[in-house]
Amino acid sequence: MRGGEWAFAVVGLPFALLCGVYAIAVLYAGVLLSLTVLGLPFVVAALRGARGLGTPHRWLVGRLLGERVEAPSRPPRATGPIARGRAVLTDPVGWRTLLYLVLRLPLGVLGFAVAVALPAGCGWLIGFPLWARLLEPEPRPFGWADAVSVPLGLLLLAALPGAIRALSRANRRLAGALLGPAPAQQRVRRLESARATLLAENTDRLHRLERDLHDGTQARLVALAITLSLADDALAPAAGPDLARTRSLVERARGQTDDTVAELRRLTRGIRPVALDGGLAQALPGLTATSPVPVAVRLDLRERPDPAVERAVYFCAAELLTNVARHSGATGAELLASASEGRVLLTVRDDGRGGAAPGAGTGLAGLAERLAAVDGVLAVDSPPGGPTTVTAELPARL
Repeated sequence: MRGGEWAFAVVGLPFALLCGVYAIAVLYAGVLLSLTVLGLPFVVAALRGARGLGTPHRWLVGRLLGERVEAPSRPPRATGPIARGRAVLTDPVGWRTLLYLVLRLPLGVLGFAVAVALPAGCGWLIGFPLWARLLEPEPRPFGWADAVSVPLGLLLLAALPGAIRALSRANRRLAGALLGPAPAQQRVRRLESARATLLAENTDRLHRLERDLHDGTQARLVALAITLSLADDALAPAAGPDLARTRSLVERARGQTDDTVAELRRLTRGIRPVALDGGLAQALPGLTATSPVPVAVRLDLRERPDPAVERAVYFCAAELLTNVARHSGATGAELLASASEGRVLLTVRDDGRGGAAPGAGTGLAGLAERLAAVDGVLAVDSPPGGPTTVTAELPARL
């Protein structure tokens, strides 16, 4: 049991009582006034007040329980009192906060009872044989109550830390579920953040591609043009064609052409793999065939996802197989991919040393951000010693 959990159970009671009474009172008054002209304005003011009370509760939960609850976004701005009132009434944050205040009241009372009243009761039970004899003037025989009180007090005292932890866990979950942004708002925020990251990466990649084309491919093409011009001059001199020099220049031009084609292939490889033209069913086996670690492939692709999802799955598989080859020390791996009922599931499993985690130099954090841009999630299970299992789940349609 941590000190913050006990402090939350004690300090949080007065605030839970005040806010709980506020929530119950406004709900009761709102029902009574619902048939009058004052009903809707009263409910709007009550929801605004409940929204404001969520801020200190989030601070208390974060400070004492270590649960960071993100503040919800502000209600949409509206012009005019009627539009503003409608925005407050249709905002789920105020209603969810009001529900939190109601549910927090019994949890607060129960937490205070467990943190303060229960230890006092345990002390009374453990010392019951002594208290009973001190309070009674006449000698008291040893009975069943004396025999049961001490073990019962010790049992309750041993269960006290677990009870406080369980109540703290319930308070964390309640705050996380009702005091933060609504699930739809959280999803929008995650998508906005992920897509902003993806846009920045794509912009940087476009700048690198532009620089490589300008400094590399364009320079090679200019050199090729100069070589061909020199070959043309060697074919028509005044004394006749210089075949040896022409042959040398043509060989140089052929080498420059091969280098340019190879560089163009390298630059265009990350835009859209040609293998995806036939879908994941053709692209993934071809991808695993190039892996230095033997990879068993199992596919169950009953439907074809959107192109953007296919591309995300392909690059995810490529990154994960690269991690297996570079970091895992594995002797074998397995790739499983399925697409059905609107969901795409990709799993890469290896028998390596394990210990893979986002931010550990394996690129998993960046991979998770790319998947989030298409509303996907990445799960990593990699205990020390292995095996490592990485699962990506995405929607088939965007």
